[in-house]
Amino acid sequence: MGRVINYGIVGCGMMGREHIRNIALLPDARVAVVCDPVRELAESAAALARQETVVAEDLDALLTHEPLDAVVIVSPNFLHVGQLRAIAARRPLPVLCEKPLYTGPEDRAEVEAVAKVLPALWVAMEYRYMPPIAALIEQAPHATGGIAMLTIREHRFPFLPKIGDWNRFNANTGGTLVEKCCHFFDLMRLILKDEPVRVMASAGQTLNHRDEEYAGRVPDVWDNGYVILDFEGGARAMLELCMFAEGSQWQEEISAVGPRGKIECLVPGPGRFWPAKLGPPPVPRLILSPRAPKGPMESQIPVDPTLLEAGDHNGATFFQHQRFAAVVRGQSEVEVTARDGARAVEIGLAAQESAETGQAVLL
Repeated sequence: MGRVINYGIVGCGMMGREHIRNIALLPDARVAVVCDPVRELAESAAALARQETVVAEDLDALLTHEPLDAVVIVSPNFLHVGQLRAIAARRPLPVLCEKPLYTGPEDRAEVEAVAKVLPALWVAMEYRYMPPIAALIEQAPHATGGIAMLTIREHRFPFLPKIGDWNRFNANTGGTLVEKCCHFFDLMRLILKDEPVRVMASAGQTLNHRDEEYAGRVPDVWDNGYVILDFEGGARAMLELCMFAEGSQWQEEISAVGPRGKIECLVPGPGRFWPAKLGPPPVPRLILSPRAPKGPMESQIPVDPTLLEAGDHNGATFFQHQRFAAVVRGQSEVEVTARDGARAVEIGLAAQESAETGQAVLL
């Protein structure tokens, strides 16, 4: 508890609203000002905040607002770098920026320069803070005896509609293996505490969005793929992505295996997409399977219903905001740095290149 933190929200779409709902759950925090090019979205976001929130015309106007202690960027991917540049130049404040941090290799140098100016730059990697995944991260070293193989599988629904349909095109998103999968490459680095040295991928657009057209253009975003990473310390990791698997019981399945045994977590997708006729959605699970013949040990990891109601990430957005608020108050350090965000993008871009060329890419 302490002084009230006043947030500015840049981008008021679905994820922007998730941030607003979770900030509302924090003590001594309020959304003071919002902006979005679509005025109706900004006004509805201000109403959602219910804290006498001001609607600014644009980012420049938002940055003149008093009081303002931190900014949350929740805009389309291709706008992140320009908005970070503007904040650094006009009013350097702590920033929480949604992933991916940038979309092309030409952006990295500028992001590094901006990060040196801002008092704090936190890249939003919500998957780190999902309770079942956080439990796996904590327990994996002991459960496995040192991870040799790490597998992340995501079977989910297609990309959702966005304002202006910006997420239907690689030029705006950085490509599916950047836009969607930077979360998972960040998790691989975090879980293995190591850096990848080689990336191999096979991916493409098989089913989704092929019958859509926007201003004469057909979407080119990929909807499935496999990515294999070799890490410097000898571990291997693999991502399996399928975005035409709506209705799967588990959206994410993560397993880590080593000489002592295996640990895995099973995570359902957003509850609002769960078919009501199937009853309540499943509770996340953690499974330990030691090599000794003791049999697997399974435990449920329930998430507070209030946090489930506040967003689509199994409570992770709230836990992330708790930690970011501590950074804004000067009580803690950034946990997901600009370097972390850049590395996740680099791996995604390398995977895109490997899938396009059929060749392994060295990092």
